[in-house]
Amino acid sequence: MKVAVGPDPSLVYRPDVDPEAAKDKGSFRNYTSGPLLDRVFATYKLMHTQQTVDFVRKKHTQFGGFSYKKMTVLEAVAMLDGLVDESDPDVDFPNSFHAFQTAEGIRKAHPDKDWFHLVGLLHDLGKVLVLAGEPQWAVVGDTFPVGCRPQASVVFCDSTFQDNPDLQDPRYSTEFGMYQPHCGLENVLMSWGHDEYMYQMMKFNKFSLPPEAFYMIRFHSFYPWHTGGDYWQLCSEQDLAMLPWVQEFNKFDLYTKCPGLPDVDELRPYYQGLIDKYCPGVLSW
Repeated sequence: MKVAVGPDPSLVYRPDVDPEAAKDKGSFRNYTSGPLLDRVFATYKLMHTQQTVDFVRKKHTQFGGFSYKKMTVLEAVAMLDGLVDESDPDVDFPNSFHAFQTAEGIRKAHPDKDWFHLVGLLHDLGKVLVLAGEPQWAVVGDTFPVGCRPQASVVFCDSTFQDNPDLQDPRYSTEFGMYQPHCGLENVLMSWGHDEYMYQMMKFNKFSLPPEAFYMIRFHSFYPWHTGGDYWQLCSEQDLAMLPWVQEFNKFDLYTKCPGLPDVDELRPYYQGLIDKYCPGVLSW
């Protein structure tokens, strides 16, 4: 049964062509105009009000035991087809196709890095949280550190955080908040969503992927960092070394609306081989 889950702001403002063919970069991720702006704004308003240090810690406790479901990676990919993004009428193909499209784009550009191909398939699987009953504002959209004052490039920064109680708390309302300068993103509490959940799930299940893969999964929605250039005061040298990898991944994380959809049945054996290599069997979600 398909579940209508409402708008997914992480997918709404995406180019409708692949990155090589895209010319008008100014139309990407447009948060100032467009027919879906009200719905996107409402989702971010909920997110920026309710994503607090206390909320995020509770979600880590709630999902950190990974007792929601037992399934393989490809079963999780198939589960994504139960998500219907009502906010994007132009995309009428299954969500799993986006996973394979992203993976295949990476495979074409980086044929020698099979682990990178697999990241393309894995990157959005944390959205199964919606099927576990989580609201979209706690699953999708751009991420940001909690426990410190939001920086300027956080989307709708000036108009959505007024009711967040952490910003009335002196421990969390300064530039550094509860963090030390250059403490490293590994020591930062990120807003809760599909990135953080999938990163923690991969660690829990001991995926044998390189560190770059874990960074890509955990921070691909952290646009204020990898695109906005903010939060560098929290970054370690390792974070800055990993940044180009996250940026390279994001070139391919697009909801392409081109007619050439991947032949999933043809591709499945290749990706099953990668799964068997890096994250085999039935996993805990």
